[in-house]
Amino acid sequence: MNLKQLEYFVAIVEEGQVTAAARRLHISQPPLSYELAQLERELGCKLVHRGPRGVTPTDAGRLLYERAAHILAMATATAREVSSVGRGLTGTACLAVCAGAAGLVPSARLRELAGSESVSFEVREGSVPAVIELVTSGIAEVGVVRTPFASTGLRCRYAPSEPLVAVMPPSMETGGELEVSLEELASSPLICDRRLSERVGHALATRHLEPRLACVTEDERTTCAWAAAGMGVGLVPRSMLRVCDTGEQFIKTVTEKDLETRAAVIWKADRALTTLAERVVALLGELG
Repeated sequence: MNLKQLEYFVAIVEEGQVTAAARRLHISQPPLSYELAQLERELGCKLVHRGPRGVTPTDAGRLLYERAAHILAMATATAREVSSVGRGLTGTACLAVCAGAAGLVPSARLRELAGSESVSFEVREGSVPAVIELVTSGIAEVGVVRTPFASTGLRCRYAPSEPLVAVMPPSMETGGELEVSLEELASSPLICDRRLSERVGHALATRHLEPRLACVTEDERTTCAWAAAGMGVGLVPRSMLRVCDTGEQFIKTVTEKDLETRAAVIWKADRALTTLAERVVALLGELG
């Protein structure tokens, strides 16, 4: 089993057809079918189900796909990192960013690298656990996440605390002119991401109140979009307003200190950063 075979297999699974995968890889179909058969013989199991409409992975194939995608990403990251050693501020910086930090990255200072023809960025997005996995596995050198998160094995540079804001459709307005308390929001249909929903539920439970969760999302940008559509009151970090169009909704700061969060730049504690990655960390600063 080699990297070429893994690349071929990933293409087959993602395209769902050997013919389409061959086009993507710029090779003819026979050698691709041969490599797939060789891989199945070597591993001693069927990796895909072949049907009239294409191929679908077996249970073994799904496992191989997950591992193969990770191995190929690691190989790319390793090649990128090794080639950048000693070259200074050149190459590709791989940065992993959670959705909740979309309003903070790129920071104003990071634009310093934008004018350099020798520097490019590869940006990967995902949940906080996914970003941490990308960093700890070495696929991304630098990540940006939002508290709370497990920082074991990581070095972290934290931004200042940031309050939540409530994105309110006019028909659901409550609270004061600029601020709203958690108690005042308790009777409103709330929209927030999955991690925040747990914290909001706990905070209200301590007050013997039940939250009305109208929608639980995976991404703070989706929260803003649903609130802007009048589906409920969205709860997001204040910096998300920089990248989300909230329309004619009321925006009020949530006066609940326990729900404030901090963004953080993270990198592996036991791994030396490349010169370019060190510069990225320095320019991200405190994500101001």
